[in-house]
Amino acid sequence: MNKKENWILCPICGNKTRLKIREDTELRISELCGLTDTDLDFENRIINVDHQLLRTKETGYYIETPKTKSGIRQIPMSAKVFEALKRVQTRRRNAKPLIIGGYSSFLFLNRDGCPETAVNYDTMFRGLVKKYNKHHKEALPKIVTPHTLRHTFCTTMANAGMNPKALQYIMGHSNITMTLNYYAHATFDSAKAEMLRLVA
Repeated sequence: MNKKENWILCPICGNKTRLKIREDTELRISELCGLTDTDLDFENRIINVDHQLLRTKETGYYIETPKTKSGIRQIPMSAKVFEALKRVQTRRRNAKPLIIGGYSSFLFLNRDGCPETAVNYDTMFRGLVKKYNKHHKEALPKIVTPHTLRHTFCTTMANAGMNPKALQYIMGHSNITMTLNYYAHATFDSAKAEMLRLVA
C-alpha cells in the first residue's frame, strides 16, 4: 500500500486519532495497545517503549517485554502525536480498574472499558478496506493490516533519505539488514547524486 492509500484510509476511520498516533510513531500494534500514562513523557515529548500487551482466549491479557533489546526504545513525539495523545487521555472514559502484569491506566480502550488488543485493529482494518473498496474503483488489497502501514512508513522514511541507523532504532529492528531492505536499490545515477550531494 502506498502513501496515498495510507492517507486515504485515515479520514474514513471512525477513530482517526488512533491511526494518526500509529502512523506517526510506527509502534507495533501490541506496543501501541500496551501504552499507559506512565509511558508518556510529555515534558520531553518522548514515548517510552519497554513492553507490549497481548491477549489470548486461553490466558486472557498478559504483558511481554519486546523480543529483543532493540525493541526497548524511546520514540520522539511529533507535535501532532503530542496533541493526539493528550486528546486520548482527555476523552478516555469508563476505564475498568485493571492491573495487567503490573501495568494500569492503558490509553486505548474498547467499548467495555478494557484495553484494546491487536484483534480490535485487525477488525477495524477489514472494515476500512471493505468500506474504501465499496466507494472507489481502484481497490485496495483485501488484506491490509496495521503491519502493512508499518512497512509503508519504513519505506517512506527510507526513500526520504532517513539515516538507516536512526530508522532501525525507531522501528525497533534487531538487525540493520531488516531496515536496509526498505531502501531503494542503488543505481549509478543515485550513487552519483549522493556523491555530489556529500562532496559539494
